[in-house]
Amino acid sequence: MLLSLLKIYRELYMVNFNQVTSMECSLKNITISCEVYGKGQPMIILPGWGNSASLSASWWEPIFQQRPGFQRIYIDPPGHGQTPGEDWITNQDKMLDIIIECIDKITEEKRFVLVGHSLGAYHARGVIYHRANLVDGLFMAVPIIKAQDSKRIVPSHTILVDNPAEVAKLTPAEDKMSWMVVVRSRHTLDRIKAMAGQDDGGVENSKFLEKIIKTPEKYAFSFDVDSLSEPFLKPTLIITGKQDSMAGYQDVWNILDNYPRATYVLFDRAGHLLDDKDLMISILVAEWLDRVQENKDSN
Repeated sequence: MLLSLLKIYRELYMVNFNQVTSMECSLKNITISCEVYGKGQPMIILPGWGNSASLSASWWEPIFQQRPGFQRIYIDPPGHGQTPGEDWITNQDKMLDIIIECIDKITEEKRFVLVGHSLGAYHARGVIYHRANLVDGLFMAVPIIKAQDSKRIVPSHTILVDNPAEVAKLTPAEDKMSWMVVVRSRHTLDRIKAMAGQDDGGVENSKFLEKIIKTPEKYAFSFDVDSLSEPFLKPTLIITGKQDSMAGYQDVWNILDNYPRATYVLFDRAGHLLDDKDLMISILVAEWLDRVQENKDSN
């Protein structure tokens, strides 16, 4: 067992990113940029607010590529990565409409698996609200439950493991983001550097997103996304960090009844980037996809 775990851990860092295929999803009023890996059932992956498909792939592909049979589709919503924002997209409802329209076109309204990271998990629950009948499984990592910061229950920021020598090498932009980790290892700080250096569409995308996020009634959906007409009965995985001072973890308890098939994991020693938990996450994802496949085979 130990040798198998070590093998998984080594393989996490042996990703061939040359296997990526760029894809454009042309809709009526906008074209959505995507990155696609592998073949099989579509797995739609929605990024955190302001994060690009490329950045999401750099985090998740080392884990998902271990599991054949799924075509991983990383989406750049409007104002993210290679998809520019448009003036007529003025709130989160319109953002969700575009995401759903894109998913419908990509999947041809056939069944898919859904992944949402941070604010992307908020969008993912919006997809569940409207398209639960087409989703075979849901994975939410450090999910934002309440869009408005002021309404979230979050712990105070803390640093559990510091690394002054590595922190000193951060640029001012990188240092401003370092609060997202509580274990300042080289690995976690490399993730901070990747976030700061991502191709996020530049100033125009930042201005577009700022117009939405600065107004609470625009940043939150106009409807209660967690008021489902019936529970989502497909295999679900939810992972949170005990020291996550952005998304927190306590709010998740309030929505667990919506997901009777959910495994809920709360990691100690983990901030919003889940710090050094790659190995454990890969094991949890593998178990979740086992459940997804088992559920599909039994239906």
